[in-house]
Amino acid sequence: MSRIGRKPVALPKGVQVGVQGQQVEVKGPKGRLELSVHELCSVQVSDGQVTVARSGEHRAAKALHGLTRALVANMVRGVTEGFERRLEIQGIGYRVQLAGRVLTFNLGYSHPIVFPLPEGVTAEVEKQTLILLRGIDKYLVGQTAARMRALRPPDSYKGKGVRYTDEVVRKKAGKTGAK
Repeated sequence: MSRIGRKPVALPKGVQVGVQGQQVEVKGPKGRLELSVHELCSVQVSDGQVTVARSGEHRAAKALHGLTRALVANMVRGVTEGFERRLEIQGIGYRVQLAGRVLTFNLGYSHPIVFPLPEGVTAEVEKQTLILLRGIDKYLVGQTAARMRALRPPDSYKGKGVRYTDEVVRKKAGKTGAK
């Protein structure tokens, strides 16, 4: 049996979970999230805990068991604490500006890049080279951060570009001078 799928998800104060068929809805102080659960899994709420069960012992059901439990746990954490992701920009002249719900990146291209934020994600620009993304949906926050990083991934020679603050970029040795 899945070790992760077996663990119940504890519900903190102020969080309500509703299950209607294969739809799971989690409401909390920061908002509400919905999830459509695969038919091989089922979700039950009892005694302040959410448990996930699977229908059989075949491979797909085992894989979806742990996944479903992790998604529900992320939803509960999202509506109570929320998720955040930090990005930093390195490079001379590289910067970002926030205007309303639109980020404008200057990343060494001939034009500025306009990046509208999706609904459910908020951004703060600390200095001009640090971005803090916040939201209740872990997937949406992570996907938005990945799309920002993809605008100018870190260069392996100089380290210039957009990166996560906890990311370590391994630099390559450049060419040595010809003799």
